[in-house]
Amino acid sequence: MRVLVIGSGAREHALCVALSSDPAVGALACAPGNAGTRALAEPHVVDVADPDAIAALATAWSADLVVVGPEVPLVAGAADAVREAGIACFGPSAQAAQLEGSKSFAKHVMEAAGVPTARAWPVGGPAELETVLDEVGAPYVVKDDGLAAGKGVLVTGDRAAAAAHGRRILDAGGAVLVEEFLDGPEVSLFAVTDGTTVLPLVPAQDHKRRDDGDGGPNTGGMGAYAPLPWAPPGLVEEVVATVLQPTVDEMRRRGETFSGLLYAGLALTSRGVRVVEFNARFGDPETQVVLPLLATPLAGLLHAAATGTLADHPPLRWRDGAAVTVVVAAPGYPEAPRTGDPVTGADGDGVLHAGTAISADGTVHSSGGRVLSVVGLGPDLAAARQTAYERVAGVRLADAHWRTDIALAAVEGRIAVP
Repeated sequence: MRVLVIGSGAREHALCVALSSDPAVGALACAPGNAGTRALAEPHVVDVADPDAIAALATAWSADLVVVGPEVPLVAGAADAVREAGIACFGPSAQAAQLEGSKSFAKHVMEAAGVPTARAWPVGGPAELETVLDEVGAPYVVKDDGLAAGKGVLVTGDRAAAAAHGRRILDAGGAVLVEEFLDGPEVSLFAVTDGTTVLPLVPAQDHKRRDDGDGGPNTGGMGAYAPLPWAPPGLVEEVVATVLQPTVDEMRRRGETFSGLLYAGLALTSRGVRVVEFNARFGDPETQVVLPLLATPLAGLLHAAATGTLADHPPLRWRDGAAVTVVVAAPGYPEAPRTGDPVTGADGDGVLHAGTAISADGTVHSSGGRVLSVVGLGPDLAAARQTAYERVAGVRLADAHWRTDIALAAVEGRIAVP
């Protein structure tokens, strides 16, 4: 099988690692890729926001399967263009990807499907924003209704900050959603689906805030771990029955079949499981800890989803143990990351590249805010965490920033479900 991966982050590097070890994969390419994916996959230049360019590359390269990593090409219609070219694609159509591209659309789908989620109030302008904030009260949850690379939500007890965040979104031409605050720990649960059958992966938890102790601004994710020793028994089965399968069924009923990776961001609240948001693709950095635990070959699983044959796929097999990933970020991330700094020590085991590129002299330099995602595996979370941080210590990037407490609360037994 010839597999083309679209994207350039650590998620795509993790996908390439898993696919390159699959005996069914005879050729692997990644476009545009990064300095790390080049060691595993043929690099190709492509504009990920241009569906026709992606389809043209897939055709020219004779791909048997295209795996789209990021949300931007999916919402733009990359999967539609690839399928129209007669090539199997793992990823939802542009219509179906609105589950991530529009939070209001996702709310309508969840309401129709009876999926439990936070109450939400769409905001049409500054005056309405002020009124809604007064009515809902603190803690305030203010979201960009569209794509925001994981950085569009503000959760705060500061009303002025909540109003300012909402006004910035409105002033930029976006739409705002104010939601009720959900208590309890958050969980990321991925499911592979062909639009009918739903196969859940192991749950993970990511760390959105930049600084230790969940301080600082929201980011695309500073680390993650899996599995979750504190998760209630039967959680995955409950989420499949009450969230994932009903959503997939409702999308099919609407004629907007969702096939690909459905990612449910969940809060385990005092009133039960609630959906925080949906994503329409593998999450980053959770993919970096979920895929190393998957013993089932990845290419066949993704191809079955892309071709509507998931019901015939064998049950998923999982490795024992745990995985932890720590994101090494550039100074100034997320507001104004500095790029162009040399990166060394990043070619060892478990080091996945994200914002990196190859310089003219062949050296590696930083090219984005999240530069590396460093993964540790072990028999339990404590051991995996120790390995991850030992590997982080071997990386060199001037003035780099990373959290020192990824998975620490779970290791110390400090996470409780209300």
